[in-house]
Amino acid sequence: MTNMKGKTLVITGATKGIGQAIAEKFAQNGVNVAFTYNSNGEIAGVLANELESKYGIKARAYPLNILETDEFKPLFEAIDADFDRVDFFVSNAMIYGRPVVGGYGKFMRLKPRGLNNIYTATVNAFVVGTQEAAKRMEKVGGGAVVTMSSTGNLIYIENYAGHGTNKAAVEAMSRYAAVELGEMNIRVNAVSGGPIDTDALKAFTNYEEVKAETIRRSAMNRMGSPDDIAGAVYFLCTEEASWITGQTIVVDGGTTFR
Repeated sequence: MTNMKGKTLVITGATKGIGQAIAEKFAQNGVNVAFTYNSNGEIAGVLANELESKYGIKARAYPLNILETDEFKPLFEAIDADFDRVDFFVSNAMIYGRPVVGGYGKFMRLKPRGLNNIYTATVNAFVVGTQEAAKRMEKVGGGAVVTMSSTGNLIYIENYAGHGTNKAAVEAMSRYAAVELGEMNIRVNAVSGGPIDTDALKAFTNYEEVKAETIRRSAMNRMGSPDDIAGAVYFLCTEEASWITGQTIVVDGGTTFR
């Protein structure tokens, strides 16, 4: 098995849900963690302290608004001051609530502002974050990047057109990145999750309907959990996945083929 101790993960949006599960999965295996938060610095600080005390690694939290892509360069400069290397980058943070008004809804109600915000948070944030991470990975001989996608770009989910189309876009962008960053020994993949039981999903107006339909469709007869996604993300960053790049790994409990 790959020895991950002493390496460093940078992940956006890790104070709850999928991001927190990913941060903990890496920390469990001796990986130092640099993670971002949007607004609640107190919760982020508590999480960093918990990861350090529980797993004996270094963990630091940094503020980041993924709708302001100019913030990525100073973010990585701050990470440089705290960590001596970057090995893995996971583009995980997402937006919901007011910023997605006009992007979350029926097709005839979609508005450019909401759609553009989703694109910025999904695609632009992945591009700019990966560019900064790749510069650091190249210095240590390579690394791995994972972006988060969704099976909502494969099957119809009510009110999800804005998110689903942008998840398809970030998958395509990750394939282009995989080809061009391969010469730097950097692998790039996407993890496409089915509906995962998180606060982000609970924010959907039809959450209960989505939950019931997911359980009905799943070959495993249950909702997905953040840990289900974290395991796939971690695997893609290990040497066991050293010849996997430019791929989208679907983690959906069988919901997209039933």
